[in-house]
Amino acid sequence: MSMLQFFIAVDVTVVNIALPSIGAGFDVDGHTLTWVVIGYTVTGGGMLMLGGRLGDLLGRRRVLLLGTGLFGAASLLAGLAPSFSLLVVARLVQGAGEAVALPAAMATIVLMFPEGARRSRALSVWAAVASCGLVLGFVLSGVITAHLGWRWIFLVSVPFILVVLLAAAFLVEGDRPVVEDAPPLDLPGALLLTACPLLLTFAVVEAGEPGAPAWMVPGALAAAVAAGAGFVRVEARSRNPLLPLHFFAHRTRVRANLTTMLLSGGLSTSFLLFTFHLQDRLGIGPLGAGLTMLPLAVSLIAVSMLVPRMLGRWGARACVLAGIGFTTAAMAAIALVSFLRAGGAAMIPAMFLIAAGMGFGLVGLQYVAVSGVTEDDAGIASGVQRAADQLGGATGVAVCVGIGFAPTLHSYDPFLVATLLAVGGLVTGAVVAWRMPEPDSTADPQSQTG
Repeated sequence: MSMLQFFIAVDVTVVNIALPSIGAGFDVDGHTLTWVVIGYTVTGGGMLMLGGRLGDLLGRRRVLLLGTGLFGAASLLAGLAPSFSLLVVARLVQGAGEAVALPAAMATIVLMFPEGARRSRALSVWAAVASCGLVLGFVLSGVITAHLGWRWIFLVSVPFILVVLLAAAFLVEGDRPVVEDAPPLDLPGALLLTACPLLLTFAVVEAGEPGAPAWMVPGALAAAVAAGAGFVRVEARSRNPLLPLHFFAHRTRVRANLTTMLLSGGLSTSFLLFTFHLQDRLGIGPLGAGLTMLPLAVSLIAVSMLVPRMLGRWGARACVLAGIGFTTAAMAAIALVSFLRAGGAAMIPAMFLIAAGMGFGLVGLQYVAVSGVTEDDAGIASGVQRAADQLGGATGVAVCVGIGFAPTLHSYDPFLVATLLAVGGLVTGAVVAWRMPEPDSTADPQSQTG
């Protein structure tokens, strides 16, 4: 499960340092290249709820094999894509494969370990692997692009995905028989949930383009709002909703997922700010920029060993607040270093703070977000948590980086604007987390609905 998580996380960030090479290979500009990143994260995040529901209805093992196979096939297609449009399609399919596979993988881990120290330790390993995958994506991107070419950033994962398929086929416990008269899947809900963040991201990205038609941004925003409202309406009327509205009665989980979105937005923004400072401001090449990110990966491993003990000693809410505090301090450090145009080594303290923010914040939030789950709703709870993480990261990048680096705001320091927007989201997340009750591992699942 962690190997699958690692390579899916790698594919979130592995394209960042390789983007200039991809653009040169297909002769496309930076604005168009944005969709190689956003297409994957937003499509994956938007369809995660469908993946979670599929796991609950069809069985986690079946859905895990289906999603993993789809992700591997799309990775192969991305590496061999003869045109830019086909590369974008492959990235969209990769996101769909991730959305199907990851909730089943996380639900398998959650149900394998009881609430308490064992589950917190397992989720710490899971989160640490994901975090290392996100960070090592930058490192691998620089090394592979410099020595093998950008296509291999996708092809390198294919043999490992085959290993995951074989291991899951033999090691994951078999599923219960599929109920023949099960209600149909909520495909309209899945479509609307995916369309809403895609349209919102499109509007934010296009808002910074000076040549965009005047109607495009308001039209996309209106369509995003309509898609969101349509999703709520469909879920309220569906016999088998993708996201049952009674899920929001568990307010502890709702607060955990909202905080996850805000924290992930700040963390994802920090990754791109690291890259922009190293490559654009300092002129460091892909290999050097990737290797400069190594302290972040190493410190994440160290933090992952510490967090399980702190969860048991401090509690999940205190860990979450500490993680938000570390991330806020990191954003301030990034803004200061970029303002002073200091060398790459000056970013190392910020990298340590980001590692602490990811380790403490995301592990604590994952623990709270799946508190009180049962065999029937483990998939949907895991899918919501993963969707919050991924959509929060994608939206955070679109808003903070999209607005901060927009050509229309060229008179302001883009790093400062992006940092201020990210800090605003983090402060909001801290307020929400402060009101988040501590989950009781001995309580009944329905006891935390207040």
